[in-house]
Amino acid sequence: MKIVSSSVYLGPNLYAHFRLVGLTVDLGPLEEWPTARLGDIFIDGLLAALPRLADHGCSYGSPGGFLRRMREGQGTWLGHVLEHCAIEVQNEAGGDVTFGKTRSTGTPGEYHVVYEYDEEEVGLQAGQLALDLIVSLLPAELRPAGWRDGAPFEWAAERETFIRAAQRLAFGPSTAALVKAAEERDIPWLRLNSHSLVQMGHGRYQRRIQATVTSETRHIAVSIASDKEETNRILADLGLPVARQRLVYDFDRAIKAAERLGYPVVVKPLDANHGRGVSIGLTEGEQVKAAFEQARQHSRGVLVEKFIEGLDHRMLVVNGKLVAVSKRVPGHVVGDGSHTIEQLVEIVNQDPRRGIGHEKTLTRIDFDYQAERLLAKRGYSRSTVPPAGEVVYLRSTGNLSTGGTAVDMTDVVHPDNREMAVRAARAIGLDVAGIDFLTTDIARSYKETGGAICEVNAAPGFRMHVAPSEGTPRDVAGPVMDMLFPPGSPSRIPIAAITGTNGKTTTSRMTAHIFKLAGNTVGLTTTDGVYIDGHLSVVGDMTGPVAARIVLRDPSVDMAVLETARGGLLKRGLGYRRCTVGAVLNVQADHLGLRGVETIEQLARVKRIVAEVARDTAVLNADDSHCLRMAAHTNADNLCYVTMNAAHPLVKEHVRAGGRAVVLEAGINGQMITIYDKGSHMPLLWTHQVPSTVDGKAMHNVQNAMFAAAITFSMGVGLENIRLGLRTFDMTFFQAPGRMNFYNEHPFRVLLDYGHNPAAVDAMVKLVDRMEVKGRRLLVLAAPGDRRDEDIRDIARTTAGHFDHYICRRDDNVRGRGPTEVPEMLRAELLNQGVPADRITVIEREVPALELALSMAREGDFLLAFVDQIERSWKQVSEFRPEGAVRTAPAAVSSPAPVVDELPNFELPLGEGFVRDGRGVLLPALEDHDEEAD
Repeated sequence: MKIVSSSVYLGPNLYAHFRLVGLTVDLGPLEEWPTARLGDIFIDGLLAALPRLADHGCSYGSPGGFLRRMREGQGTWLGHVLEHCAIEVQNEAGGDVTFGKTRSTGTPGEYHVVYEYDEEEVGLQAGQLALDLIVSLLPAELRPAGWRDGAPFEWAAERETFIRAAQRLAFGPSTAALVKAAEERDIPWLRLNSHSLVQMGHGRYQRRIQATVTSETRHIAVSIASDKEETNRILADLGLPVARQRLVYDFDRAIKAAERLGYPVVVKPLDANHGRGVSIGLTEGEQVKAAFEQARQHSRGVLVEKFIEGLDHRMLVVNGKLVAVSKRVPGHVVGDGSHTIEQLVEIVNQDPRRGIGHEKTLTRIDFDYQAERLLAKRGYSRSTVPPAGEVVYLRSTGNLSTGGTAVDMTDVVHPDNREMAVRAARAIGLDVAGIDFLTTDIARSYKETGGAICEVNAAPGFRMHVAPSEGTPRDVAGPVMDMLFPPGSPSRIPIAAITGTNGKTTTSRMTAHIFKLAGNTVGLTTTDGVYIDGHLSVVGDMTGPVAARIVLRDPSVDMAVLETARGGLLKRGLGYRRCTVGAVLNVQADHLGLRGVETIEQLARVKRIVAEVARDTAVLNADDSHCLRMAAHTNADNLCYVTMNAAHPLVKEHVRAGGRAVVLEAGINGQMITIYDKGSHMPLLWTHQVPSTVDGKAMHNVQNAMFAAAITFSMGVGLENIRLGLRTFDMTFFQAPGRMNFYNEHPFRVLLDYGHNPAAVDAMVKLVDRMEVKGRRLLVLAAPGDRRDEDIRDIARTTAGHFDHYICRRDDNVRGRGPTEVPEMLRAELLNQGVPADRITVIEREVPALELALSMAREGDFLLAFVDQIERSWKQVSEFRPEGAVRTAPAAVSSPAPVVDELPNFELPLGEGFVRDGRGVLLPALEDHDEEAD
């Protein structure tokens, strides 16, 4: 049993609309060992390690359902067991995840397991730990050879190691509370590092938090609060109650300061937190000296402060309002007259509310220097048996992170004390402040009982308020979110998500162009990079969730246009929970046979994710049956259909019912792109007025323009801005590289395109058919090596009979094919379709293939070249210098099929940059011919 592969879905995916870990698991021989055959020893072992598995409902939908699945009949298979264990292991570490699915991949013994996660690395580690747990419970003869390289597996130790690692990676309770408050308010968030830096909101509306420090927290206020001496002075100058203190740098001065202030005193670091290095109630010089050394471990400067009698209270102020008060009780045990202090600590730590770090609402009590000092001060040790009822403190401060407990006191705080806390927060200038106040009774005014502010915290923890040991939990994160995003203010930028088999990049660029002319700062993701306000920011195929998050994290962007490809959806899901408008342009045969997608129906299911998460409008191609069926799966408020058939019966009914549609209608002056919405009929513009349609001849770009109009109209762009955008968008290399790029500076015309599937190739072929060509039509043809054989043949079949000469090549990356396998397949299919052999040339590599085509072209000819390396090919075309001499080109083939040695009327001497290899294939003479040459 082993994990073959793993993936992490960052957002909506094929299985759910939230984050999942995906594992492909090979059971090997264990396919023959379902749980019932493994028996009760295995099942009981699982329950002993993970008792809450007994509560899993599984397919029965009620507690105990998973146990029934394991025991009834032949039981269930271990891939399914791994799913449940991975979920429960995360919950053992404080997670809150429930969802999982396990399905066979179709290969015997192999399963695809998905389960929910809170934190990516924790989710992956949970899968591995769950697998190790399962294997450890198997009979020795069923365990894989070499498992864990022979290292022993101790579940208790592995569990604790996992929990500690998970706690280091997981959000702390304060950050988790803020994230939860954001989700309750429908505010999106992105984790920016492995700690507590989180972006709330998208694009220009974003705010940030780091634990409880916010993007509105002033640096100077944090600096003041971090300096306890400066804080004390500022508050004292305002007449607020503070303890007298002295700042010292050596223990001699510390002792003198203690004597001047008068014992008892408190010694603490100048700028530490979480109660680190604090010693209280010191009554003599030796204690001060020891406490000084302890404080110096955390800060160079040490404060000696007059001890104030009273209980420690944390008063939380958010945006000028007191929102919670908690009485903090230091970690302690209560004697029972029979157990030692060490045994009492063990008993206290058995409280199910106590865990490791921030795993649970309370933290375990540990013995350390402070505990030993406090015991020694009373003349006790770990082995002392305190009398029944005696409280023995093991901490001098009430921090929950060191084992303290918290009692909510919000409802009883005196108004004077409330006002005092608010004034202190304002005096320091903090938007979120934790005021530590010592008083004997928080319900009575400090003016009556005394007391003092001992500290103002710039990043106060929320755990004591959201999960007190006693009293009412308080929503303290909500006021922070309401401060950052006042009710009614935006937190999301509009997102247009665009997917489909063909036209995604062009439609995305058209859409972004329209938005930019409408005044937006657009973040655009495409197959060639990420653009911010029209400037290329990141180069590469950026159509997945990582690219989407680049855009959503940019603080200048107020509109996101996200091309969304199949690969990103399958590998990582979407990078956001939902979009404003989701558009599906078409679903056609491409990439079939890859990553488990074998049929067009399965491909449509992948593309459908974009429509499923659309909130405002789903824009669907009514002329594509696969897209049309997606209407039943979207929860968008509106449906907008796009059709090039003005008589489409479903669209007609939709329009008559007041629905939205973009329709291509015939008119006296050509074809008109028309918008229907809420009963209104709005002619937009003639197709021949859109430059990218080549006078209306490029019907695929007519459709792309219709989608761009539908998307932008659905997102509030006015008709004039849409018209302006479509009229000023063209298909030059610089505006849409690789998408129908014409070069007209030679005596012949060249059209470069990135088309790489039958539908895309067919669109270009039909365009060339509509063009007026005085000379010959030439074609450079290729297909990606990772496509199915039938798809490669379809590409050739689509072009057969439309051109006067064909040059077949392969891409730089053969993607698992032989060096000339793809061009030979193309040639063979062209021959099958009746193309004469003397009209087909095989050139293995892209550069020499394009060079030959350019050299063959004469005045009046039209060259269509499907290219892979767009920038290189455009440069090659633009820098080509045609000569007046008549040229010929020997046909280069590596197939036994009959071919002619020369093309009639053309001559290309081999000395002009080409050589033949042993197979008769033309190669550039100066190129290092290996797989990495290009």
